[in-house]
Formats: sequence, C-alpha cells, structure tokens
Amino acid sequence: MTRPPLPPFTRETAAEKVRLAEDGWNSRDAAKVTQAYSDDSRWRNRNVFVKGHAEIEALLSGKWEKELEYRLIKELWAHDANRIAVRYAYEWHDADGQWWRSYGNENWEFDADGRMRERHASLNDLKITPAERLFHWPLGRRPDDHPSLSDLGL
Repeated sequence: MTRPPLPPFTRETAAEKVRLAEDGWNSRDAAKVTQAYSDDSRWRNRNVFVKGHAEIEALLSGKWEKELEYRLIKELWAHDANRIAVRYAYEWHDADGQWWRSYGNENWEFDADGRMRERHASLNDLKITPAERLFHWPLGRRPDDHPSLSDLGL
C-alpha cells in the first residue's frame, strides 16, 4: 500500500500531505486514519507512547470519544526529504460542554511508501468560551476558503 504524495517532499507535496492528514483527522474515523501509518509506526502523543496500528487506533478512538465536535487545522511549518513539521490547532468540547482549543506541533517521518513511521506531538489545551470559538464549519473536512492558522493569527 502506498500513501501519496511520497517522499522526497517538495514544499507543494509536503503541504498536500499536511492537508490530507488534516482531512483524515477531521473525519474522526480512527480505522481509516490509522491506515496512514506504517504497521510499526511509533508515536509520542502528549505523554502517551504507542506503537503499531492497534495501539494507534485505540488512542484515536478514545480521543474522539472524549473530544466532541472536533475540528482541526494543520499548517506546514517545515519539510525535508522524508520529514515534515506542522503546527496545528483544534477546537472541541468535553462531555460537560466546556469548549477547548488545543495548540500543538508535530514532527513526522515517513517511509518510502508515504506512510508515517514516526509522529511526535506536543500540545497544550486552553479553555475557551463558545464566543471565542473560531472553527465553525460543519463537522468533517475544513472548507477550502476557511482561514488558515496564520490568517487567524493563531
């Protein structure tokens, strides 16, 4: 299985890879998203370390059970031959109705087949009010005309 675009990345193909990842995560389909990672992919997500499809899918399933009405924007920060760095923000609310904006950075490394073999994520959560929300599109893919993180000043 290959997951284009494939390394080595240009600025254009790295940006395409970032948008494809954003679209996948906005689907909140853990089984589908997991397929973008190598069979032995290793992650650090906050303070949690996982390896392989089963652990990744379990982490994502639990995440989206907790983080309700999840909407994410990712933005390319830098790239190299088989590595991409992104920054991102997403909004969600918990079961009590408290809204949050989570900010983070990720470092990705890809195999030749375009699947991610390493993902290192660091992020922080900020309580926000409903009036402070910036991501209002219908659940699913972010519209192409929605402002980027840079355009939003985030």
